[in-house]
Amino acid sequence: MEQLTLIGPFSQVIPMTGIPIKGPVSDDQLEIIENAGILVADGYIKTIDTYKKLLSEVKDLHFKLIHLEGNHICLPGFVDAHTHICFGGTRARDYAMRNAGKTYLEIAEEGGGIWDTVQQTRKATKKELVKGIIKRAKQHLKNGVTTIEVKSGYGLSVKEEIKMLEAIKEAGEQFPLDFVSTCLAAHMLPRDFNGAPESYLSEISEQLLPFLKKEKLTNRVDAFIEKGAFSPSDIEPYLSKAKALGFDITIHADQFSAGGSEVAVNFKAVSADHLEASTFREIELLAKSDVIATALPGASLGLGCNFTPARKILDAGGALAIASDHNPGSAPMGDLLTQSAILGTMQKLTNAEVLAGITFRAAAALKLPDRGKLKAGYLADFSLFHTTDFNEVLYNQGAFKPCMVFKNGKLIYDKHNP
Repeated sequence: MEQLTLIGPFSQVIPMTGIPIKGPVSDDQLEIIENAGILVADGYIKTIDTYKKLLSEVKDLHFKLIHLEGNHICLPGFVDAHTHICFGGTRARDYAMRNAGKTYLEIAEEGGGIWDTVQQTRKATKKELVKGIIKRAKQHLKNGVTTIEVKSGYGLSVKEEIKMLEAIKEAGEQFPLDFVSTCLAAHMLPRDFNGAPESYLSEISEQLLPFLKKEKLTNRVDAFIEKGAFSPSDIEPYLSKAKALGFDITIHADQFSAGGSEVAVNFKAVSADHLEASTFREIELLAKSDVIATALPGASLGLGCNFTPARKILDAGGALAIASDHNPGSAPMGDLLTQSAILGTMQKLTNAEVLAGITFRAAAALKLPDRGKLKAGYLADFSLFHTTDFNEVLYNQGAFKPCMVFKNGKLIYDKHNP
């Protein structure tokens, strides 16, 4: 027998339906359902209609009622499609040095950078990593995130990458968000590896990837294609092996120099993330492909560099997602809503484009077709805000937070009863 829950009334429900996966979106394309209710059955949306009509339809059935007092608008649960929230230690010193004028290379030479986090993550126990993931995930939940991608990549050895991915899995079992894990063993060549990049990647592909597939620790493989990390020629054999094993591919692309997005297109990757250095050529390649272009404004804010050319990507016909890149080095803020609102201001994105970028287009970057919209058959994941106008959410640039968050139709966060 179905477990029915009726939630409402809402001043507005913004279902994010009827919007294409690619290209620009005007605000008048947004459907707005007023005085609405959402009927949930076994964790999925059954019906969205006027609250009064739904109440009369279920009055003779066995159902749970969550009646809302005051004004609320309802948005789909946000999807953060790119984070690195599994790590040990801190890089606050890096941030101070960077703002004082030190370059990335100088910081690395003085003991900072990714390798610093690798060393601290290796020292951490799996239990400590799980605790850290959950602590950061709570922050994302309070910002309305109901699905979060989490990468490895600070282990950089077979043993340590497994530890990270097991920690991500355990955190997902202990905390009510949906965690999507990604193997980023190809983050950089570890300094303690005695060999060339191709030897390291070969070892990872032969010893780590088959184990991850067998143990079902992840179905996604990421790689950082950049000067100081891996070149396209380094990474292509590795990606070929990953693809042959059945992994989905995603790429850290065009962050400081172009080249990664072309690899993403050639390998039919699910997404190409960063893209701050993408030129007209890369934008056209991405727009003509099915690769989701994922902007990471948190990294731009953390590093003080250009934003992803989001406006140009959309106008060229590309699919744009927006993610936080929450990590200890370049993007420590981890506030998807604030970053997305700022990106909208800096790139002149419509509210509809920003919301699409953190809902169903972000879900597409994770190959999750069952969320990011509010419609029958989709997961009942949504966030409520105390207002009568959904435009207030982005207008306040992240200062206006959800008052309630629902996952699978269950209230998992209540601002007034944390």
